[in-house]
Amino acid sequence: MKKGVLLLNMGGPNNMDEVEMFLRNMFADRYILPMNSKSRKLVGSIIIKKRLQEAQENYREIGGKSPLTEITQALCRKVEALAGLPVLPAMRYVPPFAHEALRDFQKQAIEEILLFPMYPHYSTTTTLSSVEDVQMQCARLGYMPHIKTVEPYAIADGYIRIQVDGIMEALGERDPEEYALLLSAHGLPMRIVRAGDPYANQVEANVYRIKEKLRQKGVRFSSVKLVYQSKVGGGAWLEPNLADVLRKPEELKVLLYPLAFTIDNSETLFELDIEHRQIAEKIGYTDYIVAKCSNDSDAFAEFILEQITAV
Repeated sequence: MKKGVLLLNMGGPNNMDEVEMFLRNMFADRYILPMNSKSRKLVGSIIIKKRLQEAQENYREIGGKSPLTEITQALCRKVEALAGLPVLPAMRYVPPFAHEALRDFQKQAIEEILLFPMYPHYSTTTTLSSVEDVQMQCARLGYMPHIKTVEPYAIADGYIRIQVDGIMEALGERDPEEYALLLSAHGLPMRIVRAGDPYANQVEANVYRIKEKLRQKGVRFSSVKLVYQSKVGGGAWLEPNLADVLRKPEELKVLLYPLAFTIDNSETLFELDIEHRQIAEKIGYTDYIVAKCSNDSDAFAEFILEQITAV
């Protein structure tokens, strides 16, 4: 049976012209705005009108595009070389879309597709949305491969090692006892959490495993805290909010690790490394470190291979 692999992600604008496309497709997603289609269209339009100019300015700050696609394509090539299988990206809101990869697989007569969500924690807003998109695009193409999906992997031993190694690499030769470690996950509206989304529980389990691994290695930070970023609007979201925590420091040296992201994007490069750095500078932090995501590292490529082999 011929197999292929898709790496699923939301995607990020590949140029300034795609910023509006990204926002429109995101706020048209019924899992992002869980309401009837008419209300979703109206609310989405209002949000985009308010956010578009700011979003465009943010992307200009990081070079006029998100690096997410290029890094993911590099990761695909690494996994492909390891697995001996075709590996393609499938983005949710901007190219390369799932239907492009699926059309390619259809031409290759791929009979089984292994889906690797680039979201370590399961959420209806990420994993479910991406998987359903693949299923819908297959139906539209009249393409009926057997589909398998890798389960959430945020507490898998191999992934915890990658995360802790990323933290230690960012720390370098510094003394961890002088630093607060903030594990920053993307926020989620409480209405989605209360509806049964398991994301928050999986994030907390991930944090517990990281703390456990650090203890085993004998690494002691001044404190280790879970924080949430990327809140939009005035409703209740998961707490504590990163900005609020930064404004009430226990230490003036901090290391931020992007807990819920596997590939660097605007929410790590702009939000964490520029926007929140400005907060820290105003308060007087003496050191502010942002760790890199797993990106296209050899360790992450090898982990993906393990996961797709086991599914």
